[in-house]
Formats: sequence, C-alpha cells, structure tokens
Amino acid sequence: MLFLALGVIGAVLPVMPTVPFVLAAAWAAGKGWPALEAHLLSHPTFGQPIRHWREHGAVPRKAKWLACFMMSCSAVMLWFLPIPDWLRWGVYGTFVVVGLWLCMRPAPPSHV
Repeated sequence: MLFLALGVIGAVLPVMPTVPFVLAAAWAAGKGWPALEAHLLSHPTFGQPIRHWREHGAVPRKAKWLACFMMSCSAVMLWFLPIPDWLRWGVYGTFVVVGLWLCMRPAPPSHV
C-alpha cells in the first residue's frame, strides 16, 4: 500500500516518479496480496505497462523520452540551487546512469 500511495502522489507531483512505485506495488502485491496484484494487472492505465515490464523488461519510447526530458529539466534547475558541488555532480551522475540504463531497455512489442 505504501508503494501504491507513493505512486499516486507521483502522479500529481512532478518531482516524484509514478511508474517505479506502481511496479514495486505490483511486485509486493504478488508476494502477499493477490487481489491487489490482479487489480493492478487489469487496471486500464497501469496494467499493460506492468505486464510489459514483467514479460519483456520493456519501457515505452514515450516514457523513455519523457523521463530523460524531466531529468534534463531537473538538472537545469539543480544548477541554480545553492547546494554543494559534490551533491550536484552526484545527482548529475545518477541522471546519466539512469538515463543510459533506461534508454537501453527494450520497447514493448508492437503487436500487443
């Protein structure tokens, strides 16, 4: 329920991700709450991306572009904040690693 609540918060707050929390909620539900897992898998918005992730490790191209764009926007905003350089560059490094990993994920099959 915590992961699902964080996912809902992420749907309305631009600084919080949604998908990782919904995926974590589906994983946790599969371990102890099968009814919630079934609900998430049949959900009209989240069901198909969860199934694509589970079956293929796939992320839609639109989600990749949006995630990379948002990380770039965050990097620009971070440049203007009065924080230590080591923290700023640590976050930039994290953005690069996550962006590369994300872009290397396959796209969902087109026939689905």
